[in-house]
Amino acid sequence: MRNLTMRPSKARTYYLGLCLTYHDPALAIVGPDGGVLFAEAAERRLQSKRALNTPPDDPFHLPLLLQEHCADAREFVVASNWRATRPLHEHLAHWLGWLSPRGILTNAGRRVHTWLEPYQIYHMQAAQHHALKSRLLNLARTLRRDFPGIPVRIRGYDHHLCHAALACYASPFDTAACAVIDSYGETGSMAFFDYRDGRLRPIARQRGPQSLGFYYMKLTELCGFDWTGGEEWKVMGLAAYGHNDPEILACLHDMMTVDGLELLTRYPVFFDRLRRLEARRRRPGQAAEAVANLAHSGQRYFSDTVHRLLSHLHDRLGSPHLALAGGCALNSVCNGRILESTPFQALYVPPAPADDGTALGAAWLAYREDHPGEVFAAGRLSPYLGSAVPAMDAERFAHYAGLPVRHLPGELLIDAAAELLVRGKILGWVQGRAEFGPRALGNRSILADPRRGETGERINREVKFRERFRPYAPAVLHEHGPNWFLSYQESPYMERTLRFRPEVRESVPAVVHVDGTGRLQTVNPEWNPRFHDLLARFHRQSGVPLLLNTSFNVMGKPIVHGLEDAFGVFLGSGMDALAIGDYLFIKPETPP
Repeated sequence: MRNLTMRPSKARTYYLGLCLTYHDPALAIVGPDGGVLFAEAAERRLQSKRALNTPPDDPFHLPLLLQEHCADAREFVVASNWRATRPLHEHLAHWLGWLSPRGILTNAGRRVHTWLEPYQIYHMQAAQHHALKSRLLNLARTLRRDFPGIPVRIRGYDHHLCHAALACYASPFDTAACAVIDSYGETGSMAFFDYRDGRLRPIARQRGPQSLGFYYMKLTELCGFDWTGGEEWKVMGLAAYGHNDPEILACLHDMMTVDGLELLTRYPVFFDRLRRLEARRRRPGQAAEAVANLAHSGQRYFSDTVHRLLSHLHDRLGSPHLALAGGCALNSVCNGRILESTPFQALYVPPAPADDGTALGAAWLAYREDHPGEVFAAGRLSPYLGSAVPAMDAERFAHYAGLPVRHLPGELLIDAAAELLVRGKILGWVQGRAEFGPRALGNRSILADPRRGETGERINREVKFRERFRPYAPAVLHEHGPNWFLSYQESPYMERTLRFRPEVRESVPAVVHVDGTGRLQTVNPEWNPRFHDLLARFHRQSGVPLLLNTSFNVMGKPIVHGLEDAFGVFLGSGMDALAIGDYLFIKPETPP
């Protein structure tokens, strides 16, 4: 994969993109040639899940990034992922006191026909209001001190346009239909675009409170999980254990329907059906089967609704290509069925389709606004855009950690790591630059042998400390993908779930979910040569071209950022070995 670097420029104008959403704030830096120099969510450095109510322009970390990537700058363009003007209803809610702490405590405000309680809606609006009110304060101070006198231009873009820009500009398509399906933007939850000739043309927009994003938040809550912490993943994992419940599906279809490229709420019955669903809310001692059926039915309704919308989009535009973004594009179960359930023939979902990705979308919008005549070649975005671990940090830990450690340059480390994996060891893998987006793609991963079913259970129990029903992802050599998955599709960012071929499922039980699926990552030498070499070496020794790949973290924490984070997980869990750059740390064998 390329970082989509364009032809060199002498302007030395750098584009700083900021996600100013109250959740998942992020920073992106685009160079004078349009290439991506850096992109990372704030949660990684802070090690705080989703970094709620945190500015993306940290006053301590930001100066280091600007000196590293923009030291020769002669101009900055700062682009944010929201328009400065807020909608009228939000100003009214603020004036009435609904966005105040007292208003949220008392659940004040008008109950609209949406899935969430007023206090939840107004808390989000209040947090977003605060995030935008303090926009760019830290950045302004840093630029004034470190780049005095250099011109700074500030722009704000429509939120859903930023989502669309990332999905389309990062895609391998010259033309595409683009769908942004989200929780909310300036005026609603969805927007649709026609992408051609390097330009995005809006064709439809959802207005009002109807939202598939809000719906999935409510489903997550009903299943007993916390959507503020991003636990929608748990619903997808649990859904595979359940079955369709006709009563639940009937309630959902009564509440919200699809009309072309719009979602419509059935006002007369909405709150009555919502009360019926609330009666299904997970409670202590409730049978696990009932909750699994709720998750399964809720996921089924979500996927069917998205697929109907996308089929209407195809009817409208006729393009065989779909670029998909917005928070709902993280639903890999839904994504895996798009090419089967809609007329589209090719799908692209960027590595960071949720709000963190809009930082890069905003920066690219600003760049293209300043280069209207430039021709941009299509190419697939590399996800390896985040921070790297300094070599001196690895050397320091090798000297002081007090663990058996080996320095194994190049192929020697690949050989040793593959041997450990074949022997059933659980390996932490920290290489190169971190991934941009929520998934570990072979640079901040925990790896294991997929042939051992007990390994997956051990990682859940002793490494990740999470629920037993959570599945693991198979990383597969691209050339072997069709032999292992039905209707195989490239999935470079682990963005879609596909079905394993029945004849191979028993060969890799650790990565086959209970319903016979896996959220796969396609690996090839162009995209990640070092991870590909490790997987190829494991294949030669084991006969299996797959590895179990999961994010390097424990439940409830972001993927590790620095070596202190990595060693905290390594030493505080049942992981056996840790590879950092060319250093391999191995725990002493623990007696049975």
